[in-house]
Amino acid sequence: MTNEPREVGLGLQTNKRPGEYAALALIAERGGFDVVTTFNDLWYQPALPALLEIAAATERVRVGPSCLNPYSVHPVELAGQTAALDLASGGRAFLGLAAGAWLADLGLDQRRPVETIAEAWEIVSRLLSGDRSGFEGEIFRLAPGVGLAYPRERDRVPLLIGSWSPRLTSFAAGHAAELKIGGSANPAMVRLARERLGTAEVGIVAGAVTVVDTDDTRAREHARHQVAMYLAVVAGLDPAAGVSPDLIADVAEQLAAGDVAGAASLISDDVLDLFAFSGTPDRIASQALALYDAGARRVEFGTPHGLDEIAGVELLAAEVLPRLGL
Repeated sequence: MTNEPREVGLGLQTNKRPGEYAALALIAERGGFDVVTTFNDLWYQPALPALLEIAAATERVRVGPSCLNPYSVHPVELAGQTAALDLASGGRAFLGLAAGAWLADLGLDQRRPVETIAEAWEIVSRLLSGDRSGFEGEIFRLAPGVGLAYPRERDRVPLLIGSWSPRLTSFAAGHAAELKIGGSANPAMVRLARERLGTAEVGIVAGAVTVVDTDDTRAREHARHQVAMYLAVVAGLDPAAGVSPDLIADVAEQLAAGDVAGAASLISDDVLDLFAFSGTPDRIASQALALYDAGARRVEFGTPHGLDEIAGVELLAAEVLPRLGL
């Protein structure tokens, strides 16, 4: 059993109407969640408007994007969004940075991800702190004398790095407060990430699709369909999962043919449990406890949360969190 402090987060997809984010965040805050985050996936709404709504509706939970990337958003804009959210939340913001996914659809060059994220974070840090000395990097530059022209709540915010990469994990070890492994409910991957970090100072966040319901079978079937959509992306990143390359290829083939149900039918219970939290509150609590025992500091329950999202978040708060001792 690890002595790592335990937190729980709620991850929201940005596909909702105004007002829906606040309602879900209030359920989460009143139910004992520590963090409410929004994803920033390509083709969905930008994270910031939803986060500002969440910040205005809550008083305690930490808020931030998981994650922005410095390829589609310049570091100056990253700093501005972070400063605005920190001010609106009264100092509860964090910045999540990742190399980003699906950006090839935009023709963006994603070479040198470690250097790009490192320089972006340097610029964000200088702008938030009021440092006007300038910065001359290999990828980004900041002219001397320039800086943010509006109030800031704090001169530094916590950094979360979202990555499965050993090199970005090494960067996180020296600069981040948290490392998020997105799309994983695999305790073995948490243990591997802890070994790669080499420090207990950086908290590990394990987050994945979540479907909780009193009907175990229905919840798991719904989660299976969700996992089928991203298995080909994440399974190959997890050296601790041992997922067959043939299975990954077969799932991808079914999806390419438009057969989501066929792709989902290929995912066994064991594979499902590596990449999603699904089933009854008892089952999901057991999965989360295994991740804490492996060294996770925070478990993040991601969209869609249930067969109905509000009911799912309510069930997580009322039935899962108490089983975690939180």
